[in-house]
Amino acid sequence: MDSLVTENLKRFKENVPKGVELVAVSKTKPISDIEQAYSAGQRHFGENRIQEMAEKAEALPKDIHWHMIGHVQGNKIKYMAPFVHLVHGIDKPKRLKELNKEAAKNDRVIKCLLQIHIAQEETKFGFSPDEALETLQTDPEGRYPNVQIAGLMAMATNTTDQAVVKNEFRGMHELFKKARQIYSSPEFKILSTGMSGDYKLAIEEGSNMVRIGSAIFGKRD
Repeated sequence: MDSLVTENLKRFKENVPKGVELVAVSKTKPISDIEQAYSAGQRHFGENRIQEMAEKAEALPKDIHWHMIGHVQGNKIKYMAPFVHLVHGIDKPKRLKELNKEAAKNDRVIKCLLQIHIAQEETKFGFSPDEALETLQTDPEGRYPNVQIAGLMAMATNTTDQAVVKNEFRGMHELFKKARQIYSSPEFKILSTGMSGDYKLAIEEGSNMVRIGSAIFGKRD
């Protein structure tokens, strides 16, 4: 009989349209849960603590794509630089510089997303839309040769008002289209918005990467 994790994952894979990448958010979850999802064919996993992600990466199959989805602290980047697949939360130019430095030490080009602050909460991090566009205009490939800016990421306001969330996601899609006109790299193609509670709205409004945690693995420990 399939495990609950496997059943949940199958349901999501059926619900998420072709062309939308599903990142299974495995933060705080045991390796056994990740192994179940891996056995069901899942390869993209998201963690929010660099050291926890590094320990899991060491213990699990090497073809897993690890996504750093939490707030990135500059002094911890070195621990994930050897293996991380995509860093979602680059929230200021300083982080691009730090990521570039650690990627160069590991002879890698690391993909990242610029995090945009769209929510009404002050506790969320990120570039303002104007700051992000300005960063993309200033030759990031020349300035940070070991970093590939692959798209944008944002988290909506934590509210039950669906109209607010929909409007924020719509604004993000408009910003993404504007950013692609400024920054024509073929690798700049990811719009990562949407989590367990709002991923359907996010996909409706142009998201092509969603981060699903509790709805796959159950409530956080």
